[in-house]
Amino acid sequence: MNLLKEKILEAGRVEAGEVLKVDSFLNHQLDIELLNEIGKEFKKRFNNKNITKILTAEVSGIAIAAITAQYFNVPVIFAKKTESKNLDNETYEGEVYSYTKDKHYKIRVSKRYISQEDHLLIIDDFLANGQALLGLKQIVDEAKANLVGAGIVIEKGFQKGRKLAEEANINVESLAIIREMQEEKIVFED
Repeated sequence: MNLLKEKILEAGRVEAGEVLKVDSFLNHQLDIELLNEIGKEFKKRFNNKNITKILTAEVSGIAIAAITAQYFNVPVIFAKKTESKNLDNETYEGEVYSYTKDKHYKIRVSKRYISQEDHLLIIDDFLANGQALLGLKQIVDEAKANLVGAGIVIEKGFQKGRKLAEEANINVESLAIIREMQEEKIVFED
């Protein structure tokens, strides 16, 4: 998706530890026009799937998932990272390791919102080490629902996320795949 790649080159910042900061348009401040184009592109790539719900992880995936969901006309479910009094006691859970926070945590979805009849599309901002994606897949598997695929905005192709997704039999569609990144240089896959 050329529009996304141009935005990454224009506004993205590479920081130490293989961190790509896209907070000026994707996961802190939001470029709604760009997110609309991202949603349309995911609709195009997953148009032939019978998607009943979109699943994402709290927090950064929510905006992308919500805008994408309007093109599929389906609800969005987001897996919560923290326990709270307003979350049902009966939940599906996945285990996630956050590279940026260097922390393990559980993500949860109420059993009310996913059933065996559901066909879920995972939407997320990044695919790097694959841990969030695998944690979300655990939730889908525990619910005995059907995972139709994962729409990823930015994939760090030089990290192990795609390999883990393929091993888990997840159909991944990434809009921008970064082959290499350094402080002053970002190279995309063709």
